[in-house]
Amino acid sequence: MAASGSHKVVYAALAGNLAIAVAKFVAAGFSGSSAMLSEGVHSLVDTVNELLLLYGLRRAAMPPDRTHPFGHGRELYFWSFIVALLVLSMGAGVSFFEGVMHIRRPEPASHPLLNYLVLAVSFVFEGGSWYVALREFRRHKGRLGYFEAFRLSKDPTTFTVLLEDSAAILGLLLALAGLVGAQLLELPILDGVASLGIAGVLTTSALLLARETKGLLIGETAHASVSESILRIAADDEGVRCANGVLTVQMGPNQVVAALSAEFEDAMTTPQIETCINRIEKQAKIAHPEIVSLFVKPQTAKTWRTRRDALETGEDLLP
Repeated sequence: MAASGSHKVVYAALAGNLAIAVAKFVAAGFSGSSAMLSEGVHSLVDTVNELLLLYGLRRAAMPPDRTHPFGHGRELYFWSFIVALLVLSMGAGVSFFEGVMHIRRPEPASHPLLNYLVLAVSFVFEGGSWYVALREFRRHKGRLGYFEAFRLSKDPTTFTVLLEDSAAILGLLLALAGLVGAQLLELPILDGVASLGIAGVLTTSALLLARETKGLLIGETAHASVSESILRIAADDEGVRCANGVLTVQMGPNQVVAALSAEFEDAMTTPQIETCINRIEKQAKIAHPEIVSLFVKPQTAKTWRTRRDALETGEDLLP
């Protein structure tokens, strides 16, 4: 995903959440609503999350150096994981606490019209941010289903914002249901129940984010199309007898490190093999600019299969 698209999604969410957080806290202060206070904390956490994602995007764009020869792409994965922890600890934690306290000591909320007005404005802002994130996500998911695209995505910014905004919309619906139920049924305890519901939504979204970003952070393979493309390029080269296989690691949204196992023609000299490797690397980087390094290891097909099988079974081949 292009960095400009990621930045656009995050900026849209940041502007919306900041305005919504202020409005919710004002409404909660006047009305004393537990659900509105939970929603205010929710929007405040989302605002901080967007700032962390922007910081992660800036850090991930730093060029390689001696201590980070493959770039800083995983900075974004790290800060995305921190975002998931914040949603769980602050967003869900505070909402759960507020819900329990209001259930134990239920008090009717005042200024209901103010609460409804803030919720209506929040729906507009959250809906706009959600639409921007959804449009960007759909633009890059191709023919994949939404869940599959979420699971296979290598750029956490858009799916993080999309999931946050989806959770925010569900939270607004729960807050509205709690306020309406508390007012019509004269059961202020429902306001606290709504806070518990918001905590449940935030917990679910945080666990989903943590699961996906953890996989990216510890190292996932690149999309299968990258490996297949490198194999085709190597197999078509006149100096390669057999292209055995490729291992890839996703270092960042647009940074991939690959290792190619290939068997070269026996008559080739070392300079000729080096020229062949440079030719393969050049073509691979043209086809996939996200490849920052391609390592080529001369191996027979039998040796490659042995090491591949060892990887699948977890066997240690080191002496």
